[in-house]
Amino acid sequence: MDLVPALEEPLKKVLGPATAKVMAEHLGLHTVGDLLHHYPRRYEERGQLTHLADLPMDEHVTVVAQVADARLHTFASAKAPRGKGQRLEVTITDGSGRLQLVFFGNGVHKPHKELLPGTRALFAGKVSVFNRRLQLAHPAYELLRGDDVTETVDSWAGALIPLYPATAKLESWKIAKAVQTVLPSAQEAIDPLPDSLRDGRGLLSLPEALLKIHRPHTKADITEARSRLKWDEAFVLQVALARRRHADAGLPAVPRVPRPDGLLTAFDARLPFTLTEGQRKVSREIFDDLATEHPMHRLLQGEVGSGKTMVALRAMLAVVDAGGQAAMLAPTEVLAQQHHRSIVEMMGELAEGGMLGGAEHGTKVVLLTGSMGAAARRQALLDLVTAEAGIVIGTHALIEDKVQFHDLGLVVVDEQHRFGVEQRDALRGKGKQPPHLLVMTATPIPRTVAMTVFGDLETSVLDQLPAGRSPIASHVVPAADKPHFLTRAWERVREEVANGHQAYVVCPRIGDEEEGAKKKSPEDEAEKRPPLAVLDVADRLAKGPLQGLGVEVLHGRMQPDDKDAVMRRFAAGETDVLVATTVIEVGVNVPNATAMVIMDADRFGVSQLHQLRGRVGRGSAPGLCLLVTEMPEASAARQRLGAVASTLDGFELSRIDLEQRREGDVLGQAQSGARSSLRMLAVIEDEEIIAEAREEATAVVAADPDLDRLPGLRTALEALLDEEREQYLDKG
Repeated sequence: MDLVPALEEPLKKVLGPATAKVMAEHLGLHTVGDLLHHYPRRYEERGQLTHLADLPMDEHVTVVAQVADARLHTFASAKAPRGKGQRLEVTITDGSGRLQLVFFGNGVHKPHKELLPGTRALFAGKVSVFNRRLQLAHPAYELLRGDDVTETVDSWAGALIPLYPATAKLESWKIAKAVQTVLPSAQEAIDPLPDSLRDGRGLLSLPEALLKIHRPHTKADITEARSRLKWDEAFVLQVALARRRHADAGLPAVPRVPRPDGLLTAFDARLPFTLTEGQRKVSREIFDDLATEHPMHRLLQGEVGSGKTMVALRAMLAVVDAGGQAAMLAPTEVLAQQHHRSIVEMMGELAEGGMLGGAEHGTKVVLLTGSMGAAARRQALLDLVTAEAGIVIGTHALIEDKVQFHDLGLVVVDEQHRFGVEQRDALRGKGKQPPHLLVMTATPIPRTVAMTVFGDLETSVLDQLPAGRSPIASHVVPAADKPHFLTRAWERVREEVANGHQAYVVCPRIGDEEEGAKKKSPEDEAEKRPPLAVLDVADRLAKGPLQGLGVEVLHGRMQPDDKDAVMRRFAAGETDVLVATTVIEVGVNVPNATAMVIMDADRFGVSQLHQLRGRVGRGSAPGLCLLVTEMPEASAARQRLGAVASTLDGFELSRIDLEQRREGDVLGQAQSGARSSLRMLAVIEDEEIIAEAREEATAVVAADPDLDRLPGLRTALEALLDEEREQYLDKG
């Protein structure tokens, strides 16, 4: 009898259509199994209070606290001119801090009766700021009534109350009740871990672990369940990666060895500087890989400006020397055009193969993007088929069926996290045999993350900056607390321009979005203002603090030709200040730009801020990065910005970023938006588990590549790959 279906049962059958719809839309949970794997974020002990001091802004949180006081205010308003409008303000406390709750209009009657001083309850809502104080407007709440054995207390299993990642539409306690309903099905969960591994490490069985994670009686239950579930995630993921490596290692490839007096030698001879030791070491690793009969799969990590493009170009030239072609894939057209420009400049007459005045070993370097004119596109396609062009640079237009290569030997992918495995495979299919693959990223990735996210690749790291790079000073500008700091920031920009330099101003939003898309109700009065927009900010600066300077805008919805024209003018020094969205995050190289002001910096992630900052200080003059925020000093967002301002070490920042994304004491949605398939595993803390799981997985796959002897593992793997495929398709 097949036991899987109990966990595949759709939630709407078990919980009813209304609840199931909210779970599917807001939490991505569709089946009984999905809900069983939606683990509590933490546990509350009755009699112990949460930390109100650490509430994150703009997130849905669940807190356990006690009512300190409640006041009902009556006031006149447009809807209630005779002074009949009502507002209930409740202050709750937990010993670490206080928080204001606000209820309006008809919503005040029930809480007014129930939330009396001394009452303890679970409260859930979205944290916002009103009059410089944190508050929850119209929170949902569930009373905790002393120690009487009420239904509430029962459904929260003894002393430990599980608190689940929740949303505005579905509070933690409602999720807890739904879990209670499906928990009996946990008995039918099929275990993906091989028995020998489980017994050898003393891990719980999967049904036991699910039971203990949702309904623990003691803290030891939680610890045991967590370590078992972490192993599941680490192991299944590492098996998927090990199988990819195993399959890739079996593929044939054409060894590519550069000829001693070819294009690469000629290129190196015309370099105006010497390569750093790091660049030489990484190049050696790449050339060794290219010389083998199996395809290279290498990840090249390097800080912004560490010279990755130079290393990649030398690898491409080596392949052209060996009679093959190389393709470089960039995530955006702006970036593809830039790479094309800078590579043609670096190569000089070597990029003019077949043309008058070109070098004898030269080759053509062509650009291929979606917005090219038909004639230029036809010529580029022809150059690829005839091998006239040894190097092609493009966006994912390169993956289209029409694009054919004479002999594709190497694919270089820039900023891998924007390309899915599917796309890598599509490009691979264009070689007579699988081409070698070099993946580059400027986002520093801690070792464990590299093992998890890029586990099918070998890793090389470039960690020295080339000579001639300047330091970047970063400062937080608290615009709300100290408005004169912002005034000074614009003065600094003017000073940089007066010294012959240029500046970027980065905003989170473009500003021509649909107006009125979201009408605000009075309850929303405490909502934060929308993020600052490029078009509004550029307008304000040109008429105000930066009057008289050449200010232009750049954003993703402009026509490709307009974008290119703006970038060319900025690169040529004709524009003083470029007000842009994050389209400038990767690859934009204007050495004369020395200052960057990031508006609403708290709206960006840590690694994104680091990437953006890497656009300044690319020349000989020192760089300046100002992080403007209106967040209060005590907020987590301000601490995050402080961390970015205090170090230029990308690896250090990526650690902070990952640690911060795991919510501490408060329930909320992770800032990363879509959750990865890792629910329990913390990539930073669980380094040991990941490393051990990788070893175990490699051994299991070597012994049984098709997992014939492990049907449970195969099922878990299929589920994981489905999810991964969906994610990759989204990323495309």
